Amino acid sequence: MNVAAINISLGGIGPLLILSATALVVLAIDCFWPSERRSHLAYVTVAGCLVALGATWRLWGAQEAVFGRMIIVDNYSTFFTGIFIVGTTITTLLSIGYTSRMGIDRAEYYALLLFATVGMIMMAQGLNLITIFLGLETLSISLYILAGIQRQRAASIEASLKYFLLGAFSSAFFLYGVALTYGATGSLDLEHITRAVGETTFASKPLLLIGVGLMLIGFGFKVATVPFHVWTPDVYEGAPTSVTAFMSVGAKAAGFGAFVRVFSISLQPLSPDWTHLLWLLAVATMVVGNVMAIAQTNIKRLLAYSSIAHAGYVVVAMVAASALGTSSVLFYLLVYTFMNLGAFGVVLVLGRQDEEVLAIDDFAGLGRRAPALAAAMALFMFALAGIPPTAGFVGKFYIFSAAVQGGFVGLAVIGVLASLVSVYYYFRVVVVMYFMEPAGEIPLAPRSAPATVALVIAAAATLALGLFPSPFITAASRSLVAVLF
Repeated sequence: MNVAAINISLGGIGPLLILSATALVVLAIDCFWPSERRSHLAYVTVAGCLVALGATWRLWGAQEAVFGRMIIVDNYSTFFTGIFIVGTTITTLLSIGYTSRMGIDRAEYYALLLFATVGMIMMAQGLNLITIFLGLETLSISLYILAGIQRQRAASIEASLKYFLLGAFSSAFFLYGVALTYGATGSLDLEHITRAVGETTFASKPLLLIGVGLMLIGFGFKVATVPFHVWTPDVYEGAPTSVTAFMSVGAKAAGFGAFVRVFSISLQPLSPDWTHLLWLLAVATMVVGNVMAIAQTNIKRLLAYSSIAHAGYVVVAMVAASALGTSSVLFYLLVYTFMNLGAFGVVLVLGRQDEEVLAIDDFAGLGRRAPALAAAMALFMFALAGIPPTAGFVGKFYIFSAAVQGGFVGLAVIGVLASLVSVYYYFRVVVVMYFMEPAGEIPLAPRSAPATVALVIAAAATLALGLFPSPFITAASRSLVAVLF
């Protein structure tokens, strides 16, 4: 490759550089100026995220392939980058106070959050399957460590080990899929792959069929679709709640960012072949996620199965294989970031020193003991259930509209029925908070001001995106203009 011909654009990877530099600064500060309390490291992390968000804003409207066509800077990747950075910022604010209580207030915690975000951005900006894989591994390795960062808890270590073992298998499947796709198309560049698959079919190239199937397994694990979801409840329950909140939105959004670019855009000429498989995945994921959530008594496991069900809703939009379907994926992931982080945030700020409130019955009487927290939790439960006028309703409306417009009326009906099932277990949390008396008085942990700010931001965004969705839907639609190349 002619090095002189490589388009090197530091501005195009500005958010990546800023977040990486912030992570190194956080580690350096802790190394040279150690302190008992490390809340200042969280504020440095938030500052770096805000600077990176500003750099992301400046990239809106840019359209170029850089670094030897390994990375693409376009509105699609910029939209996802914004989601990742916002999610990391809110997670960091929620972590202040919680990390001290749980004994994980260390510089590595904040550095790993930032490096995981770097991996997410690489996945969204990848124009080459190798870049996507590198982003996937950067994200995954950071999350493996974060899941087990609470070393004094056996459940945290178990969550990390399970996530690592199953994640390693899924990464191997994805990499084998990449290798076979390269063998079938002669390229790892998504533009070249698009041209190659436009001239062939799965029937004429079985190697391509196997490669696409293996990559589907890798993406399915990362976004937690059935049957690749088995790790989700145990890992979500065992990991620290702040880490669970982060991986529930960030890893899922990053997985779908790459998933949609590879399947709905690059492999779009073959959509008649893989659409039926995604249809089955969507139905299985929605049904299993919602049905299994009904029986849960642990709030983190309930939200884990809820997360699986929501992955099914997003796959419904992918099945539509249309501009409306793809834009609804982007909008829904933005919505999901706020409402799911908010729900986990309420769980995170409850509890005592070294102990969390995780049993749903322990939320009894919360409406009387902490009215503001209970109201916030009720709002997030309504949003996750898709009750108007919250953002969750608007997101589901656009997803099911895309399915109907694409001719998948039956899939849309199944999705609506599955969403109705979810109303039961979401409303059960609200009923426990407002209409049940607690068995004993559970003291509330002192809430930090940053965590309160994070919850207010999440609640306000959940309402604003439901009441005034047009600007964000328009931005999601514009993200598809000249996407890929």
